Amino acid sequence: MDLQNYSVVSEFVLHGLCSSQYLQIFFFVFFSGIYVSIILGNLLIIIAVISSHHLNSSPMYFLLGNLSFLDMWLASFATPKMIMDFLSDQKLLSFGGCMVQIFLLHFTGGAEMVLLVTMAYDRYVAICKPLNYMTMMSRKTCIKLVLVSWVIGFLHSISQLAFTVNLPYCGPNEVDSFFCDLPLVVELACMDTYILGLFMMADSGLISVSCFLLLMVSYAVILVTVHRWAAGGVTKALSTCSAHVMVVTLFFGPCIFIYLWPFSRFSVDKLLSVFYTILTPLLNPIIYTLRNEEMKAAMKKLWNRHVTFH
Repeated sequence: MDLQNYSVVSEFVLHGLCSSQYLQIFFFVFFSGIYVSIILGNLLIIIAVISSHHLNSSPMYFLLGNLSFLDMWLASFATPKMIMDFLSDQKLLSFGGCMVQIFLLHFTGGAEMVLLVTMAYDRYVAICKPLNYMTMMSRKTCIKLVLVSWVIGFLHSISQLAFTVNLPYCGPNEVDSFFCDLPLVVELACMDTYILGLFMMADSGLISVSCFLLLMVSYAVILVTVHRWAAGGVTKALSTCSAHVMVVTLFFGPCIFIYLWPFSRFSVDKLLSVFYTILTPLLNPIIYTLRNEEMKAAMKKLWNRHVTFH
């Protein structure tokens, strides 16, 4: 379909995080450091998993490596643009660039939600069915589960973009965020988008809430199963799954809050957007490495190998 027949707006004006020039200079330095840390931290996890035969053959670390890969994309769809905008008087984004941001956000976000459910299933099998773990979580099965997460993320993103890209944008073009946030962009269309907005938010809410409920159910099953086996087993199970629980809480909390109240603009929306698009990808490698002895050992071995080589 010819977009030019439907859209007079060729670019969007982003308001960014703030209007203060001094704060923008501070944010430029701060978020530049954060973004570099995200890329290096998640890349280090991927390299550690690939280079270690023990970690690479483990379903849990295979899934963790894929989570780190998605985290890098989640942090990259808007953060580099935001950092550059801190030094610009006008924060402009082309219509096509806006649609690409919406696609990448919902693609990586949807895929990561499903992948987190897969990781919870992995922990369920490891704790509740340890004798069948390597059979049930074979490499072939893990690859299929990862592909399923990518396919669901893609279908979710396409369903959101298909409606957004064909809306008539004929006037207002200011987005009160540092990226093209779907609810804010839909509100700029020159038509009544209330019903359409409800449908699109229901789509995002469905994948967020359903994945979150599946995660909660999986951990409830783990705790009940372990409690039946042995006294004190619940504490051990919680210790084993604590890193994953922290990641799930940090990721789903802001997402569910934003998409359960899509038509009310809160001052905290920008903060929550920063949290799940930037801080969560930063915290994931920290949480998984600081609380995981095998990962720390693999990274130490990788570091020693690099130092010895030089």
